[in-house]
Amino acid sequence: MNVVTSTDRKAAGPPALRHREAAVLAAEELRRVVDLARSLEPDDWAQPTDCPAWDVRALLGHVLGMMEFSSSFREFVHVFRAGQKAAAGRPVIDGITEVQVAYRAGLSRQQLLDRLTAAAPRAARARRRLPAPLRAIPMKQETPDGTEFWRLGYLFDVILTRDPWMHRVDICRAIGREPVLTAEHDGRLVADVVAEWARRHGRPFHLTLTGPAGGTFDVSRGAAPVGEITEDAVEFCRILSGRSAGSGLLSQPVPF
Repeated sequence: MNVVTSTDRKAAGPPALRHREAAVLAAEELRRVVDLARSLEPDDWAQPTDCPAWDVRALLGHVLGMMEFSSSFREFVHVFRAGQKAAAGRPVIDGITEVQVAYRAGLSRQQLLDRLTAAAPRAARARRRLPAPLRAIPMKQETPDGTEFWRLGYLFDVILTRDPWMHRVDICRAIGREPVLTAEHDGRLVADVVAEWARRHGRPFHLTLTGPAGGTFDVSRGAAPVGEITEDAVEFCRILSGRSAGSGLLSQPVPF
C-alpha cells in the first residue's frame, strides 16, 4: 500500500499553500465558476465535457454539490454516507459525485444558478473558518497512486479549489471559450500543482509552463534533469488530472 500524507509535499517554486492563502484562492475560484455559469448561453448547457458521464448541466450540479458539501456538516455527513452506499465497491468519491449530480438533476437552470450564487460565498466562508483540529483529521482516499491518507485540511484547502478550477476549464473547453486566467490566481494554483507533482515523482526536472498561468520551475536535487518539459499550463494540469495522456514524468498523476 502506497501511503502519502499531504504534509510531505515539497515546493518546486512558491511555498506550499497555507490555510489563509488557500481561503483567498478558494473564494476567488468559486466566484469565477459562478460568473462562468451565469454567462452560459442556452445551447451551452447540453454540451459534453471531458468528464464522460456529464454534460455542462450535470457538471455544474456536481460543482454545486461540492459547494454545499463543504459548507454544511449535515450535508457532508449525509452525502458521504449516501456516496459510500452508491459507490458499491468503487472509490467513495465516485459515489459521492453521482449522488451530488442525482440530487440536483431536477433543478431548473435558474434554480441551479441561484443556488450556485448563494452557495459559493457560504462554502468559501465555511472553509476559511474550519478550525485547525478539524483540518488535522486524517481521511482515507483512493487515488491513481494507491491508498493515501489526507488531512481534512488538504481536502478543504487544496482539492476543493483545484476541483472547480479544473471544471471551469472543462466547461470552457466544452463551449469553445477561453477560460479567464491570471498569474496571481491561476498561476498560484498551478504552481501548487507543480510542487505536489514534484514531490510525488521525486526526480530532477526543468519545467516551462506557458500561458497566463505559467512559469518556470527547476528542481535539480543535485542531479541533471530527467525531464526538460515545455507545456501549456492548463494542458499540464489536464494531463496530471488524467484528462489527457502524458509520458515520462508527465505520467505522474496529481489529485484534482
